[in-house]
Amino acid sequence: MSSLSRELVFLILQFLDEEKFKETVHKLEQESGFFFNMKYFEDEVQNGNWDDVEKYLSGFTKVDDNRYSMKIFFEIRKQKYLEALDKHDRSKAVEILVKDLKVFASFNEELFKEITQLLTLENFRENEQLSKYGDTKSARAIMLVELKKLIEANPLFRDKLQFPNLKNSRLRTLINQSLNWQHQLCKNPRPNPDIKTLFVDHSCGQPNGARAPSPANNPLLGPLPKAGGFPPLGAHGPFQPTQGPVPTPLAGWMSNPPQVAHPSVSGSAIGLGGPSIPAALKHPRTPTNPSLDFPTGDSDHMSKRTRPMGITEEVSLPINALPAAFQGHNSHTQAFNAPDDLPKTVARTLNQGSSPMSMDFHPVQQTLLLVGTNVGDIGLWEVGSRDKLVLRNFKVWDISACSMPLQAALVKDPGVSVNRVIWSPDGSLFGVAYSRHIVQIYSYHGGDDVRQHLEIDAHVGGVNDLAFSHPNKQLCVITCGDDKTIKVWDAATGTRQYTFEGHDAPVYSVCPHYKENIQFIFSTALDGKIKAWLYDNMGSRVDYEAPGRWCTTMAYSADGTRLFSCGTSKDGESHIVEWNESEGAVKRTYLGFRKRSLGVVQFDTTKNRFLAAGDDFAIKYWDMDNTQLLMSVDADGGLPGSPRIRFNKDGALLAVSSSDNGIKILANSDGLRLLRTFENLSYDAASRTPEAPKPAINNAISAAASVAPTSAGLTERVASVGSISGTVNNGDTRNLTDVKPRITEEPNDKSKIWKLTELSESSQCRSLKLPENMRVTKISRLIYTNSGNAILALASNAIHLLWKWQRNERNSSGKATAGISPQLWQPSSGILMTNDVADMNPEESVSCFALSKNDSYVMSASGGKISLFNMMTFKTMTTFMSPPPAATFLAFHPQDNNIIAIGMDDSTIQIYNVRVDEVKSKLKGHSKRITGLAFSHVLNVLVSSGADSQICVWSSDGWEKQKAKYLQLPSGRATAAQSDTRVQFHQDQTHFLVVHETQLAIYETSKLECIKQWVPRESSATISHATYSCDSQLVYACFLDATMCVFTASHLRLRCRINPSVYLSPSVLSNLNVHPHPMVIAAHPQEPNQFALGLSDGVVHVFEPLESEGKWGVPPPAENASTSNVAATSPARGSGSEQGQR
Repeated sequence: MSSLSRELVFLILQFLDEEKFKETVHKLEQESGFFFNMKYFEDEVQNGNWDDVEKYLSGFTKVDDNRYSMKIFFEIRKQKYLEALDKHDRSKAVEILVKDLKVFASFNEELFKEITQLLTLENFRENEQLSKYGDTKSARAIMLVELKKLIEANPLFRDKLQFPNLKNSRLRTLINQSLNWQHQLCKNPRPNPDIKTLFVDHSCGQPNGARAPSPANNPLLGPLPKAGGFPPLGAHGPFQPTQGPVPTPLAGWMSNPPQVAHPSVSGSAIGLGGPSIPAALKHPRTPTNPSLDFPTGDSDHMSKRTRPMGITEEVSLPINALPAAFQGHNSHTQAFNAPDDLPKTVARTLNQGSSPMSMDFHPVQQTLLLVGTNVGDIGLWEVGSRDKLVLRNFKVWDISACSMPLQAALVKDPGVSVNRVIWSPDGSLFGVAYSRHIVQIYSYHGGDDVRQHLEIDAHVGGVNDLAFSHPNKQLCVITCGDDKTIKVWDAATGTRQYTFEGHDAPVYSVCPHYKENIQFIFSTALDGKIKAWLYDNMGSRVDYEAPGRWCTTMAYSADGTRLFSCGTSKDGESHIVEWNESEGAVKRTYLGFRKRSLGVVQFDTTKNRFLAAGDDFAIKYWDMDNTQLLMSVDADGGLPGSPRIRFNKDGALLAVSSSDNGIKILANSDGLRLLRTFENLSYDAASRTPEAPKPAINNAISAAASVAPTSAGLTERVASVGSISGTVNNGDTRNLTDVKPRITEEPNDKSKIWKLTELSESSQCRSLKLPENMRVTKISRLIYTNSGNAILALASNAIHLLWKWQRNERNSSGKATAGISPQLWQPSSGILMTNDVADMNPEESVSCFALSKNDSYVMSASGGKISLFNMMTFKTMTTFMSPPPAATFLAFHPQDNNIIAIGMDDSTIQIYNVRVDEVKSKLKGHSKRITGLAFSHVLNVLVSSGADSQICVWSSDGWEKQKAKYLQLPSGRATAAQSDTRVQFHQDQTHFLVVHETQLAIYETSKLECIKQWVPRESSATISHATYSCDSQLVYACFLDATMCVFTASHLRLRCRINPSVYLSPSVLSNLNVHPHPMVIAAHPQEPNQFALGLSDGVVHVFEPLESEGKWGVPPPAENASTSNVAATSPARGSGSEQGQR
């Protein structure tokens, strides 16, 4: 519908409201979908008119439109259900459950089961989460607060929450003006015409030559009403009328177009969200009448509810959120103080040596900066310590494999520039696009360990852009170039998978994205054309032109809900615009660029709130919701005309290129605190060794961020370690699991004598003994909850223990800490989670458990049936799989919580589907019981380990065995007949840790090759358990003599030893007969330097380094790894395997 038709609807709404047609007003609001009347919605919710509420909402959104919409409908239906239960109307509650709530079961069956079980309670307030549910009125009021937040954040309601600021009776005024105009055109106008109809044009019949009076003193339709009409639509709480957006002069396609004339863009929506949309995009339409005074009623228009492409998150309904099932969203409800939130203080100045062309921060280690320059150099900087970790000059790795045109071009002119550098989603790879044919992919292994991975002769001419994407769950590299094509390559093998042809000019940029299950790529060319492609070789789905019609890049906001483009014309005119994805139109154009930009402007987005661009020797910032320039920062001068810029993931740091071949790092308050941590660590290192010069830290300092930022912007973290999201921002994937920023540490002062950090007193670290349960004698399994605020243990007598930390003044985050004692938690019913033990002695059985991603359920076994417990009520939900065989290890499938891998004591692995209660596959390959299972969601494999010391790799697609290998056991070392072997994947999901009583080892999965190994001395105690830290930079290990050791994970070298005297009392240590020893060790999911230890006496301890230290010891330099100094102080030695790999 055109903009004028839309405005006519608003005028009709105003007229109906003034004439008191209340029901008709709201009916038109709903049917048009143009204005959401929050006041009316609030009234209907408060009155409990649920049918009317949903009917009204249906004019603006459907249940499955996006995650916000689903949350809105869920909250309403949940409230309706609870009110029926509160009235003891079971039949009504069942009807609501079946008709209204069952739709959510397909997205989260666990949640639906939890809601269903409320029917079994006499009073649903017996449920732990609903215990504070008050009366109906207060419950509706609380829900309304949440609903308003969800509606305000929902992109489908954007621009629909404010009624235009109209003068009273605007429609009457327009009709008056029209009638007066008609009257003036009469051949014989009467002085006081009597107009009785609007159905036909007015004309006067009496020839008297008099002209009609002006509208001001003779309103033809009677007096205008007094001011104050239409308060219900114009003022309802927070939604006050504001100045409307810039009018759309070209039929709604372009807002505030540039002076340079260019054709109207295509009328197709920028959307591939549903099956109907790609079909529509194949036949774009262009407005034929730019003036477009008033379209006819049958004019073509797009559906008012075309879904925007930017909703990227799949719906997740957390089971543990019944009272407020959907947690707060961060998109547009955060309170920002723009000047303080934006990085504007120059905190670091780095000398690259040549002009930076492209930069990208590591997605996890947020102070690690990758740089590509105009002479083909690649630099890797640790900006915290100001150290250049890596410098690589351009070099073709295999000239014989290159095409003849490339070889000829390099001979003629060897000069090469970097056009783009970018990290892969998990930071394990980075790609470099060069100005000559070539793309090079490096693998990154921490510190300065950068290795050649792939070299691709990708395009004829320059490779202008590069991005990573995950179509079909497979990591791919997307390139575009001067040969007018876009190509997709397998990131593992370099095999070309797709070639997209259709541009008529060199392709300048690519922006991969996905909505729900549809993957696609936007591309821009130097003729200003923008196209979109599905991974199907079926051609472009859209074809339209961008403002500037030359060099244009596109980017989504971090949450994927808003699409922006930045372009510079050949005349130097620059534009940043936001696109209305529903209408295929420019929604707003941001102002403040230099009239003639000096070069192509580069831009970036951060925090789902701000835009930044390099222009006019400065960095310019905009609020996404305001077209006016927010602020401009010159970074103390020295910037080029159009500096290159890049935010880190948190938006706390901004890298900016400078005119002297350098880089300036701008920081906000959070960024300054983060960088200050490195200064403190460098000072501490120097103060501990005053005789040595201050070390130049080559690699990022391990655990640097463990003592840094405590602000909300840097500490609110995603819980699920290693998860990957497809939200694309400037071609990269940034919505990754976030632990506190870390860097791998490698002191590089070779003359300095390294000494192992050894702790022997309780004052040398922070440790906490958790409250005990006298019924427990031995801790068999231990894990932190994914949220990081609790620890769950399974004792050898089949009882579970849960310790919860409370949020308070001393612990504002509510996370587990060694500084505050937690509560040994039980529900009000007093029941314990106790496993089925059949007729067996649980002390002699193998215990195992696995925790669901949302911490709602734990699956557990202690020799008997497998039990499924509700973590909130401790109730047993179900039991299954009676022994024999008994379960010995459990692991949830990373993509489907209903699929569980179950290791058995008969050496088999059963792939079990909980939903249908069926074993889908039975895997056979081990000869003894299964002792370890680990999934990789990147490689789509399951790795298993057994008491037979064998490791097997299975495909998680077809469950066939891919590889198998026995551990390299050290010669002369006796092992138990049933020795456990554990496996755990590194954060990169391609390497895994193997833990055996004789060794620690790191394996590369695809080749099943041992690349690092650490073996204790023959005379020392055996290893009882070990685990990676949450960021995979450390390995924590415990031994049967009650010692604990901390290793640097990248090379398995000991850096800190914690003696039993740190946490065991002298009286306990003196009694050799009852000396407790560690059984299991667990790492905190967000704090890299925190771990917990479960002992053979039923006690659990939590450990953290001193705040003044911030980390566990200092890693040895590579040259000292096996010197006599290490041998003299360490209980273990590096094996030959380690020596060979060094």
